[in-house]
Amino acid sequence: MAIERVSQILMIQGAGAGVHDEWDDKLVDSLSRELGDAYEVRYPRMPDEDDPSYATWGAAVRREIAALDEGAVLVGHSVGGTILVHALAERPPERALSAIVLIAAPFVGPGGWPGDEFELSNDLGARLPYGVPVHVFHGLQDDTAPPSHADLYGGAIPQARLHLLPGRDHQLNEDLSEVARVIRRD
Repeated sequence: MAIERVSQILMIQGAGAGVHDEWDDKLVDSLSRELGDAYEVRYPRMPDEDDPSYATWGAAVRREIAALDEGAVLVGHSVGGTILVHALAERPPERALSAIVLIAAPFVGPGGWPGDEFELSNDLGARLPYGVPVHVFHGLQDDTAPPSHADLYGGAIPQARLHLLPGRDHQLNEDLSEVARVIRRD
């Protein structure tokens, strides 16, 4: 009898007081429900969630990635996605990834949000792990990180697939069914 391997998903939360337990936990619940038992969704608490810094979050993200099996999928919501993609571009992981998924991630840099600490480079796409699919999901009703930020990611990561979702907010209305479909496909 063959033992089926469970695919790992690492979900990096967004920033703000109470986000881990009061907001992004609903995204994790939706993703877990949509993916089913063949997937293990890891959801670590980021340090100082109400005051994220690249130094502390980047180190925490790298530790979490190092603990994953080959072929994991990395998902980052909001500022968690921004820091995740920055950390991957700065120091690609040693393990192979199946996909990188950004959900409502603000773009930090020209045209997006200001911020020297984790400003994204112009050659972001070339600095990400080679051959790993990148998906950018953004709700068109997002009033936290404007939908134009998805287009900025599209320019900085030419290989990214943009998924612009009508009627969806910063939390994608707590429905990650489209994200789950893409993860199962990749």
